[in-house]
Amino acid sequence: MTATQVTPRSGTPEPPQRHPEERPRRVLRAGPLSATYRRRQLTVPVVVLALLVLVSALSIGRGDYPIALTDVLRTMVGLGDPAAEFIVLELRAPRVVVGVLVGIALGLSGALVQTFARNPLASPDVLGVTQGASVGAVAVLALGGGSSAAAGLLGGAGLPLAALVGALATAALVVLLAWRTGIDGYRLVLVGIGISAICTALTDWLLVRADIAEATAAYVWITGSLNARGWDQALPLTLALAVLLPAALVLSRTLGALQFGDDTARSLGIRVTGSQALVLLVAVALAAAAVAAAGPIQFVALVVPQIAVRLTGGSRPPLLASALLGALLVVGADLVARTVLPVALPVGIVTAVLGAPYLIWLLVSRRSRVR
Repeated sequence: MTATQVTPRSGTPEPPQRHPEERPRRVLRAGPLSATYRRRQLTVPVVVLALLVLVSALSIGRGDYPIALTDVLRTMVGLGDPAAEFIVLELRAPRVVVGVLVGIALGLSGALVQTFARNPLASPDVLGVTQGASVGAVAVLALGGGSSAAAGLLGGAGLPLAALVGALATAALVVLLAWRTGIDGYRLVLVGIGISAICTALTDWLLVRADIAEATAAYVWITGSLNARGWDQALPLTLALAVLLPAALVLSRTLGALQFGDDTARSLGIRVTGSQALVLLVAVALAAAAVAAAGPIQFVALVVPQIAVRLTGGSRPPLLASALLGALLVVGADLVARTVLPVALPVGIVTAVLGAPYLIWLLVSRRSRVR
């Protein structure tokens, strides 16, 4: 379409027409630096953050000793009474904080992987990264030399390190098998599904070999749960996010170039192979940190980035909105699992119930598009 159009009758130029799906961009300037953004890219994270604070406070207030929402908020800012401070800060807040951090890690990891693969079906769950981390962690829990040793490793460095090694090894194997002069999103997903099945079988084999007490502890962990999570799990995850979150945000420009294909990215001066390896490394480390803290909470990394991209109206999953939506989903699912259902369930079961229908819908819709 040309910049102006002339009507046949009057000969007067008409203003340029905007494409219906095109949304206006605004320019943000800070000295010599400038960037374009859409209003929804700023509005959505602010609204989601407010909802996250509200849902977190509601979750902290629910329990055997109910605490009003206002009292929870007063306690969080240091204005509560000593009894409320003990219940909120020592007993209930650690669980919610771990849920927030796990959701941030999974949301970011899913956004990075889906942009890297240029496929909405790609996520740490589908590609087997989460299952690979589970193999490493279950090996520590189930073969740790007794349930007491496994419990000790749960709060130490053994479990996160094992999960990270398992996730990295699985991701490297998936990329190696899917590489054909580059990464194709569909081939990556198919290889990931196969590797995921192998990792699941390895996890089951480890559980069969383990002692009954060790297998029980490991089985509870692999369902994905925030039960009994404390500051011992929150601190390592906080340190991991302190490194990985800035790294993911720095990669935002690189991700914007990679989504247009390898040739376009090279023409923009991006070192494609090195950038892809760095993006994948950060995404795998985020998923491994989340799995080490709370077990494999399924479908969060798959669903959240696609919800975020539809809310913000962008062309790829936004990192900040995906992180906050991941935290909101995990904390909200945990609240539902503890209070709404007649029996308290691990949060991983609730997210699986929510995510599985979405995965089926996504597969069906993409199949219809191909036809």
